[in-house]
Amino acid sequence: MISETFNALVVEAGEDKTYVRQIKKRRIDDLPEGDVLIRVNYSSLNYKDALSATGNKGVTRSYPHTPGIDAAGTVVDSRVGMFKKGDPVLVTGYDLGMNTSGGFGQYVRVPVGWVVPLPRGLTLKESMIFGTAGFTAGMGILFLTERVKPEDGPVLVTGATGGVGSVSVAVLAKLGYTVAAVTGKTAEAAFLNGIGASQIVARADAADTSGRPLLKTQWAGVVDTVGGEILATAIKSTNPWGTVTCCGNVASPDLPLTVFPFILRGIRLIGIDSQNCPMDVRLKVWGKLSGPWKIDGLASLSKEVALDGLGDNIDLILKGRQKGRVVVNLGE
Repeated sequence: MISETFNALVVEAGEDKTYVRQIKKRRIDDLPEGDVLIRVNYSSLNYKDALSATGNKGVTRSYPHTPGIDAAGTVVDSRVGMFKKGDPVLVTGYDLGMNTSGGFGQYVRVPVGWVVPLPRGLTLKESMIFGTAGFTAGMGILFLTERVKPEDGPVLVTGATGGVGSVSVAVLAKLGYTVAAVTGKTAEAAFLNGIGASQIVARADAADTSGRPLLKTQWAGVVDTVGGEILATAIKSTNPWGTVTCCGNVASPDLPLTVFPFILRGIRLIGIDSQNCPMDVRLKVWGKLSGPWKIDGLASLSKEVALDGLGDNIDLILKGRQKGRVVVNLGE
């Protein structure tokens, strides 16, 4: 039986131009139109959620709003034959949690084109340990492994203690790659070694500001999550015919670089857009993450919180102090 009301984290604009987060009751009838109504069991916290939760108009245009770009749960009503009541499903990306009421509420209603059947090999909770961050990591690894093999040399992962970075380290290590992990949290070296990093690189040592167009080669490939000087340095340090993937700009959206790494070393730079990823690629990546790429001890990458525990973790991720993944339990 579908409840008429449900709990959700609601972000509202205050009169003093601040944004207030509260757990409130919402009505099913207030959800946007869509093909599939889902009872959300789990969500996860991503950097984009934290931005939405603090009033960032580049992410969310209008408030009140319920963030949460990830949701995993059970279909309770469907207008299309593709899904039926009781089907376990997940939604990541698209407009969920941005301008469409998101996974930090116990129900979401979305277009059928956004919905992915829960992959065999994953529980609902495990799918949210991956979530958008893990899916983004999976996209980067999919493209990197097309041309870079474990025997080609070490792979660099930047922002390694974050969601995308930590999943990337763990999956690449599982696949037999030697992983060098860049972090500004040197105290987390044991965590990174524990999930598979063979080398820890301090953030200060990962950014070359000399202006040289090329640097001594070190990396067969790179998974970059931060942008800026660190990404530019990584590209300039990548072996000929190596692959670099880029999915973030937390350090900077600028890329101080010449064309030389591309025309003299044949470096391939691939941008990762997990929000609007085509469904065929989306299903391929989820098939990898739920099968041959599924991380041993996946739960060790995450901590679980309830809705009322989100506030502190939103503050942590905005300060760059979050480690691994935060799974949100949307229980009764």
